[in-house]
Amino acid sequence: MKEAMLEMLVQAELTSSNLQQVQDEHWNWKLNAESNSIGFILLHMGEIVNLFGTFFEIPTEVQNTTMGFEDNGQGKDIQASKALIKKGFSNLKDLIESSEEEYWKGIIFTPFFGEVSRFRLFSHILFHHFHHSGQISAIMKKGREIE
Repeated sequence: MKEAMLEMLVQAELTSSNLQQVQDEHWNWKLNAESNSIGFILLHMGEIVNLFGTFFEIPTEVQNTTMGFEDNGQGKDIQASKALIKKGFSNLKDLIESSEEEYWKGIIFTPFFGEVSRFRLFSHILFHHFHHSGQISAIMKKGREIE
C-alpha cells in the first residue's frame, strides 16, 4: 500500500505539471468575471493540502483564507502558493514513508465526510488537487486577465 501511495504522489506531481507554467502575471486570470482566479485557486490548493494534513496530525501554521471565502485578490504571490503545495505534498510523502500500513486503514472523523479511513482522505486530497489543476489548465488555455 505504501509503495502505491508514493507512486500516487509521483503521478500527482506529473499530472499537475501544468502548474509550473503559471507565473506571477497570471494571478488574476479567470475564465469569466464570476469565476475564481488562478491565484485564488492555487492558494486554495496549497492551503488545503496543508490543512487536511492536520487530520493526519501533521502540524501547520497555514491559515484558511480561501475555503468558504470569496476571491478578493488572495493568491497574488504565485510562488508562495506553489511552495505551500510543495510543502504539503512533501509532508504527505514523509508521513507515508514513516508510517505503518495499518495507519492508513485507521478511521478518523472529518467535518466534511464524517468517519473515513485515512487512506480515503488521502485519496480525496489527490482528487481535490487534480480537480483544481484542471481548472487552472482551462484558465491558462481559455482565460484572460480580469481585475
